[in-house]
Amino acid sequence: MLKSNLLNNLNSRGFINDCTDLKALDILLNTSKVTCYIGYDATASSLHVGHLMNIMMLRWFQKDGHRVITLLGGGTTKVGDPSFRKTERPIISDETIDSNLLSLKSIFSKYLKFTSDFPGAIMLNNDEWLSKLNYLDFLRDTGKHFSINRMLSFESVKSRLQKNDPLSFLEFNYMILQGYDFYKLNHDYQCILQMGGSDQWGNIVNGIELTRRMNSNKLFGLTSPLLTNSSGQKMGKSSSGAVWLNEENLSPYEFWQFWRNCDDDDIEKFLLLFTEFSIDQIKELTSRKGHRLNEAKIVLANEVTKLCHGKIKADEAFETSKAVFSENIGSSKLPTIEIKAKDCPERISITQLMTLSGMVKSGKEAKRLVNENAVKLEGRIVRDITEKFEKINFSDPQQLSIGKKKHFNIVIF
Repeated sequence: MLKSNLLNNLNSRGFINDCTDLKALDILLNTSKVTCYIGYDATASSLHVGHLMNIMMLRWFQKDGHRVITLLGGGTTKVGDPSFRKTERPIISDETIDSNLLSLKSIFSKYLKFTSDFPGAIMLNNDEWLSKLNYLDFLRDTGKHFSINRMLSFESVKSRLQKNDPLSFLEFNYMILQGYDFYKLNHDYQCILQMGGSDQWGNIVNGIELTRRMNSNKLFGLTSPLLTNSSGQKMGKSSSGAVWLNEENLSPYEFWQFWRNCDDDDIEKFLLLFTEFSIDQIKELTSRKGHRLNEAKIVLANEVTKLCHGKIKADEAFETSKAVFSENIGSSKLPTIEIKAKDCPERISITQLMTLSGMVKSGKEAKRLVNENAVKLEGRIVRDITEKFEKINFSDPQQLSIGKKKHFNIVIF
């Protein structure tokens, strides 16, 4: 039985996969407040829902009075994490990394309180120290503590080599740099705990071992399971693409719809991981059957969207959804897809509308959906695959719907 309320809560909600010394960490968290961190590389302009589990872990730690650090990987992004990848990550320019970093910063402020006073959260960029390292000094002072034999034994590297997938020397350095990050945060901020997904286990252990060798301090690693839905699909993606946390990458309405349309078997898991409702409240919500289970999905969608985008955007997404499903056509809050007029004929077919807008991947798929009576334009079922529409009519938004879940305003300009 865990002694600390924090670890008990996290374990009950499904956050904990493994820990380097769970008993000692449990005692420490039950008797004192600590500093912990999670790192995020700037490989894209937004994080996605696959990252949300660890962001919520940071939020729970801060609510319990601990200091959390969000470490942005301005430096490590230049190398690229090879963990469980089949191919080398593409090199990202410094300009793109800087742009991505600015975009990522806005996400964390929605979940964490950043202040200079303990336990206020801190946001750091590892480029501040990694780019200043002298290569020869770093190899001599830090590299000597890493065993090639041990590095090759970690599953993230071993699986790549066993399949004869290329692993560059640049990527191989990643775990040394991440290990140095942990040492640096311990030295400068007394950080004693690194968290991350289970795929980061090897990198975390390297940092713990490096710090032990350099200053004899005891550090901890805590990992969460990689999140999948009930069908086994890795979270972060949906059938229509990545589920981004930034509004610029995915509208709050589409974000809300992702949670509203989750599988029945995922509702309890998602409520436990991505909301702060008590476990008893969640049990009550998920005990509902039939139509009332949809009410639990709406509660989930409202709450997760409120945390990520704020109450106003969550309420707007909910109201837009009600308007769409009551056939209140052309809601101004629906996501809008713009098609360039030069790409369209004067009279455009429904299959062209669907493919040019990106709502389907091919004309064949569009024809199938029309034949199944699954396509609506302004609330009217389109039954004739040969029907054409005047391009000029789309100078104002027209609602195009596929089934019950995909609804967009289409504009041709």
